Amino acid sequence: GNIERQLILGGAGSDEVESILATADGGCLLGIYSTSGKYEGLVPEKVRYMEFTTGIYSDRGEEKGQDTKEPEEIHYYAKQSDHYGIGDYWIVKIDKSGNVEWEKDFGGSGDDHIRTLTRTSYGYAVGGESRSEISGNKRTGIKEGTDLWLIALDENGEEMWQKSYDYSTRDILMSLKNIKTKDGETKGLLIGGYSQAEGTKKKEDYAFWMVYTDKEGQEQWRKIVEGTSRKAEERLVSAEMTVDGQYILAGTSAEESGKELWKVVKLGDKDIEELIENKEIRIYPNPVEDYCYVELGFDLEQGEEAELSVYDYSGRKVNSIRTSNRITKVVTGILPQGVYIVTAKTKSKSVNAKIIKK
Repeated sequence: GNIERQLILGGAGSDEVESILATADGGCLLGIYSTSGKYEGLVPEKVRYMEFTTGIYSDRGEEKGQDTKEPEEIHYYAKQSDHYGIGDYWIVKIDKSGNVEWEKDFGGSGDDHIRTLTRTSYGYAVGGESRSEISGNKRTGIKEGTDLWLIALDENGEEMWQKSYDYSTRDILMSLKNIKTKDGETKGLLIGGYSQAEGTKKKEDYAFWMVYTDKEGQEQWRKIVEGTSRKAEERLVSAEMTVDGQYILAGTSAEESGKELWKVVKLGDKDIEELIENKEIRIYPNPVEDYCYVELGFDLEQGEEAELSVYDYSGRKVNSIRTSNRITKVVTGILPQGVYIVTAKTKSKSVNAKIIKK
């Protein structure tokens, strides 16, 4: 717990660290809610200070007590990136020696509040809420009130894509998880949060929710979780995927502020089946034993084939068939009991559905 180094970074406004992520190279990534623009003032390169037995720190070397250790150094870094609105996402990469490697500012003309970061196989995903229309370097608008805003970055902080998602009048992002395949590649992103009313409170405006996207941010499904114990206020803290492919959501539920109780929701097989249901692919019988039939709800072009693949919930492919038929028999007898995903891919389409092996 001894201090090894200190770094103060920012500009003339308010810069609040909302999330910190350890990186594979021994450094870290900071997600900062920033109201600061590029800082043009004078910045000390470093300041030496001493720690004293009284627990009081000197002010830039001015002694206030008895010295108990060698002087340490505080390093300063002035924000160099431009600012776009009321508040922006400010992403800062720090190396293992405590030096700023790169920094990026993302935002529109309104208020954009970063909440969390996650590591992906292609770099990083950062997420929060936005009140900005298309402006600055924000290329997605808002539908109503506050929407979710997700940005994917490569290892050097260069933007790969950005997406917006909307639920209700005010959407709060609290959880962002990287869902990986067995080989460690990013399979998708699980986004969790809650909604609040703005203005007149309505009970239906408060709910936990989840969005699942593919690795490029394309929404695959969403689910609002009300539950039988739903109260006036629902605030999700985290959404997690379990090893068996189910989902747990945790947060608080309260009739009024100050009277919160913990609320934990686990989505079972019925809930998951509703999430993954897709009218363009039908599987029967399901649950399965020795075999099942996969029926495609769309026509294949002449000479075109679809690849049918079966994956377990770790993302490992356990079976694959190429077919030009609308209905194809798939042998499942050798599979262990559990939950599997069947995908059908063509040149222009990809659909999936869940099966349960008895």
